[in-house]
Amino acid sequence: MNELMAFWADWLRPSAGVPTVQWSVLLALAAAAGHLVQRYTGLPKVIGYSVVGMCAGLLGFPGAVWPLQGIALFLLELGVAVVLFEAGGRIPLRWFRHNPMVLVQSLLESGLAFFCTHAVLLWMDVPENVALPVALVAMAASPAVLSRVVMDTRASGPVTERALTLTTLSTLYALSLGFAHAGLLGESERGITASLYPAAVVLGVSVAVGALLALALRMALRVMNPTSENTSILLLALIAAAAATAAPLGGSAPLAALLGGMLLKQLNPRPWSWPRQLGTASTLLTMLMFVLVSTVAAQADWSVPVTGVVLAVIAARAVAKIVGVALANPGSGASWKQALWTGCAMSPMSSVALLIASQFAASAPVLGAEIARIALPIILLMEVLGAAIATFALYRAGESSRPWQVAPLPATSGGDVREP
Repeated sequence: MNELMAFWADWLRPSAGVPTVQWSVLLALAAAAGHLVQRYTGLPKVIGYSVVGMCAGLLGFPGAVWPLQGIALFLLELGVAVVLFEAGGRIPLRWFRHNPMVLVQSLLESGLAFFCTHAVLLWMDVPENVALPVALVAMAASPAVLSRVVMDTRASGPVTERALTLTTLSTLYALSLGFAHAGLLGESERGITASLYPAAVVLGVSVAVGALLALALRMALRVMNPTSENTSILLLALIAAAAATAAPLGGSAPLAALLGGMLLKQLNPRPWSWPRQLGTASTLLTMLMFVLVSTVAAQADWSVPVTGVVLAVIAARAVAKIVGVALANPGSGASWKQALWTGCAMSPMSSVALLIASQFAASAPVLGAEIARIALPIILLMEVLGAAIATFALYRAGESSRPWQVAPLPATSGGDVREP
């Protein structure tokens, strides 16, 4: 891939540069692959996006380097921020007063996912300073993948709504703990007060930026039509500004967007229509996010010992999330079957986990490389397999209004196709 790019650079000099051509072609291939995957397998388009990115990463695509930095990091943060802002806007905090067991389910499944993966890593002789960050990465689910699966399957119902809520809350925990722990990597032994400082900075800055974002949008909604295209552009621009502001101040851009969406939901509880107005721009940003994640994750150092650790962590995480949801299921208003499919629907991992792993790599390059050797293959596998598992779970729960249809492959010969 690098030799091919060097050959292009000798004669192809577009005004925007060779990287623009590379990403344009890659996104075009991803769009085509997503369509073909959904048409001929019935699986969600995100699997096609991820497979194209994975192939590009394995071939040595130079457009995304690890650890993430510069424009690639900002675009990923922006894509995650848009998704998490929408996900936060779906969560009415009043719901937890009427059904507190949903919050208990969230705490149990996230806590079990962390402790089980941490225990498995230690059992497999992974050092503590590597096992703890990887367990924090494994705790995060992916609202981005699950929301795309829900969109492609046209799913709605109690399992869908609960899975989206629990996935968003697990992301909230993972971002808070992950970015706070990144500030402690590479530091010598320190007191409890000093250890709490990074967590306080991350949460404080994220809350402040999220509150400003919510208040600005609340003021805009007082004078602007929520269905207007200008309102959608304003929304996207403010999220981008918040994402560019939170990280340099010591906060987390995705966490600020998530908290901003949750706060805006409380200030403006009416249903929103802005995701439909964002249209193609939001879809392109989301597709870029999935391709970027799989491209970067595919560049991990694959080996037989690491493969065993990765598979063990994936299995422990899957069991922990299902058991965590089931333990708090009594009194939550869901059946045992619905609890099972909810836990399965929370399998995907993607951009949030990659951002946390990238933060570890930026904070401690040597230790971050050891963390990435395990975390990146997990993220890559669960972006693809997790989307398939979530699709199967939503269909088995009976909440997809779109039947699982697989189009026949096109005829390869030019003659008439006759029925047998």
